Amino acid sequence: MAARESENEFTTTHHVYEPHTAGLPPLRSYFTELWRRREFAAASSRANLRAANTMTFFGQVWMVLNPLLLAGVYFLLVNILSRGGKDMEFFARLTAGLFTFYFVQGAMSNGAGSVIGGGKLLLNTAFPRLLMPFAAVRTAFFRWLPTVPIYFVFHILAGNPWRWQMLAAIPFLLLLLLFSLGIAAFFGALQVYFRDTASFLPYLNRIWLYASPVLWQINELPGNFKKVAPILETANPLFSLLGGYTESLTQGTIPDLRVWALATAWAVLVFVFGSLFFISREREFAVRL
Repeated sequence: MAARESENEFTTTHHVYEPHTAGLPPLRSYFTELWRRREFAAASSRANLRAANTMTFFGQVWMVLNPLLLAGVYFLLVNILSRGGKDMEFFARLTAGLFTFYFVQGAMSNGAGSVIGGGKLLLNTAFPRLLMPFAAVRTAFFRWLPTVPIYFVFHILAGNPWRWQMLAAIPFLLLLLLFSLGIAAFFGALQVYFRDTASFLPYLNRIWLYASPVLWQINELPGNFKKVAPILETANPLFSLLGGYTESLTQGTIPDLRVWALATAWAVLVFVFGSLFFISREREFAVRL
């Protein structure tokens, strides 16, 4: 009795267990805090860039050289399969699509490991966890930027037109960025529960590359692909997102309204679903690491 009376609710430690309930927090306050902590994502991204030596001269050279060599390999492969029917115009289009595809792939791969790689920061610091995959997308974007002037070199060599319609590539790029944020958030949360996710991503990305308008254009489908064109158009987000981007940039034309509609729908849908899925599960991350 005396021991009970000596307890004070302000000085005595009480351990209380409450079962976890997954769900969404108040989204307005969450995104307000997310915006307020945006510098955290920028600082984390800069640290990752420095760690990968991508802010040095030779680091940036390798960022450009790696996809450029891949573009050369695919160019030779397609030339062999088509018996030499491809020219510099095709190579310029190939580099534009391949560089941007690897931006999306990098955002997805880096986003998938962002939470798992958070370590003690995730356990000991209170902040909106969605900043982690968003920082991964920022890192992938800055790794992609050095490839832009390289593309324009091939654009000039190929004699591609310079028209104001090329500016239509900018909104498609913004939609690709929005799409990448959503897919990075989704895979970032998924890998917390299924650690083998990262092992399957390279195979998924390889299939995704062949099914996307990188080696071909959305208005010039190969004969074997024409049969499945309706499926690719609706089921593959990059059909409209990446296809609209490369068509605007390389040909200087405005894509069809259907391409715009599909690209916008996919970008918004994936961003909303991926972000909300991540936010609804982030309360469990600390106990699953």
